[in-house]
Amino acid sequence: MEGYYTYFSIFLLLAITSSTIISVQGQGTRVGFYFRTCPRAESIVRATVRSHVTANPKMAPGLLRMHFHDCFVQGCDASILIDGASAEKTALPNTLLRGYEVIDDAKKQLEAICPGVVSCADILALAARDSVSLSNGPSWPVPTGRRDGRVSLASDAANLPGFTDSINVQIKKFADKGLDIKDLVSLVGGHTIGTSACLFFRYRLYNFNSTTGADPSIDPSFLPTLRNLCPEDGDATKRIALDTGSEGRFDSTFFNNLRNGRGILESDQKLWTDSATQSVVRRFSGPFRGLSKLLFNVEFSRSMVKMSNVGVKTGLEGEIRTVCSKIN
Repeated sequence: MEGYYTYFSIFLLLAITSSTIISVQGQGTRVGFYFRTCPRAESIVRATVRSHVTANPKMAPGLLRMHFHDCFVQGCDASILIDGASAEKTALPNTLLRGYEVIDDAKKQLEAICPGVVSCADILALAARDSVSLSNGPSWPVPTGRRDGRVSLASDAANLPGFTDSINVQIKKFADKGLDIKDLVSLVGGHTIGTSACLFFRYRLYNFNSTTGADPSIDPSFLPTLRNLCPEDGDATKRIALDTGSEGRFDSTFFNNLRNGRGILESDQKLWTDSATQSVVRRFSGPFRGLSKLLFNVEFSRSMVKMSNVGVKTGLEGEIRTVCSKIN
């Protein structure tokens, strides 16, 4: 049965992701964009990501989050990478992002063999895919051909999805980027790898409301564990796994945790408690673990291709930065 899931997964992933890729070709990106101009581009990015993730597995979720945060502000144009006192990376939701050195490393290697060819935006999109793959997750063809933006403002990051957002607000923010409810649930499922600081969810554990004290959507048997990890007056920067029991492995247990009241972020847990998104969570957390993971992998891959083409700059738009942290 496991072998059947594997072959079925490959078939579905190729079929669904390929149809999504075709739908975004008109935006100026395409799979194999660097085939003639820099044929080693993708292999260099992959090897660089592998080297860094092997040395520090926390780089994998960091690169995935960075790509997400980049695409939701000014489109997928690597504006998150630009340095500056009021640049995007200084906005509160972005201050704990990690992985910048991975992108810089890959860019330096690419500039040595293909100067002025491969964009930082494409490096980030490829690195996000490779990070997932290296974490036991799926891989997918990434359309490339993005160009780098010249604007990076912390004030523009106000549109990023927030950890207290209601489902209606989350749906609106994703819809504004051309992403639907299935995309929303699938992409938030990226929280199956990585951590969150206590700062972003500790309020759920103490004095959440006057009746229960803690957020009533939290499994009561799980509450003591969370309180031990994040004491009321403890270190707000301490990091806790977003997917309890499976922090470093890309799988569908994140959704099982939501069903069991073990979501860490309030916005994540609402995916289960709100009827608008619960049916998708239910699909990704069914009784057959292999099938649930298969469905999630396929939908996540499809949604990543869609998201990575949000607001892309192509053709004569933007530029190809020489150094990812600086506008030319």
